Amino acid sequence: MHYNLQVQVKWARISAGGLGLALLLSLGLAYGQPGPTLIHQAEEFFPDQIGNEWRYQGRIVEGNVNQIADSTFENISSVTGMEMKDGVQVTVFHDTNPGNQNPTDSYYLRDAAGIRYYGSKPGTMLEQQLVPYQIVRFPLEIPSSFEQLNRTGLNLGLDLDHDGQAEKVDVLATVTIHGQEPITVPLGTYKNAVRMEAQMKLLVHLSRAGTQVKGFDSMTIWFVKGVGLVKYAERQMIPNPQSGKDRIIEITEELVEAKLRGGTQLLSRSKSTSHGVLTRHTLDHELLQIPFPSRLGAHP
Repeated sequence: MHYNLQVQVKWARISAGGLGLALLLSLGLAYGQPGPTLIHQAEEFFPDQIGNEWRYQGRIVEGNVNQIADSTFENISSVTGMEMKDGVQVTVFHDTNPGNQNPTDSYYLRDAAGIRYYGSKPGTMLEQQLVPYQIVRFPLEIPSSFEQLNRTGLNLGLDLDHDGQAEKVDVLATVTIHGQEPITVPLGTYKNAVRMEAQMKLLVHLSRAGTQVKGFDSMTIWFVKGVGLVKYAERQMIPNPQSGKDRIIEITEELVEAKLRGGTQLLSRSKSTSHGVLTRHTLDHELLQIPFPSRLGAHP
């Protein structure tokens, strides 16, 4: 799938607690508590060989005070090749329907420092102002946290208050690695999945009245060594200045099937989960892309 910590916002979406967690960690160390655990061969949690393919089943629930919609969808994520972006060679992930939002190509660079997100196609004006940015840092340490984005005065690319002028927006995003834990998805149960959280906060400055509205996108993601992203659960709050009713969207995708190079043709409940090598995914267009603005535009 994707490495996707997205800013859909792939919002690398981790949330307000990120900075607080970093502070607590530093205080914990000061009081003599155990230091972080280092995960060796961390790149194997993010397989990105060309030809790898993951199939996910998804569910999306959305509504406000008066209405709720509940639907299911399927998304197939695959590594399709390499391209040049901003003078560097990046890996291309193609998703057929990430978050039930139509086909998307996403671009990632994995090196010794971690994984960087280089945008998507189609993208948004806001995303273009943010990329490239870090979605995963190597080496992986449990627990750990870092500030992914902290930008102010960006062009949202949308006129939410209908005064003929695009709004400005401030973006704050953090990523946290909490630990390793068991996780069960349709494909099977994995004992030592790495759980990461991404949170993105948006503060939109409305040009008509000079007021502000807030939105957020938080995502929890589970990665398995040799498999990649097996599940993510995302929650978005999208402000609606016209009605005053915030829109809540909850999205989950769970791994149903994986076809990976390096010895794994098809993973199943009866097979070992330690196949293949990874390098990228899926924090998934989610953990780390920026779909938030597109949904704002879809629900004026």
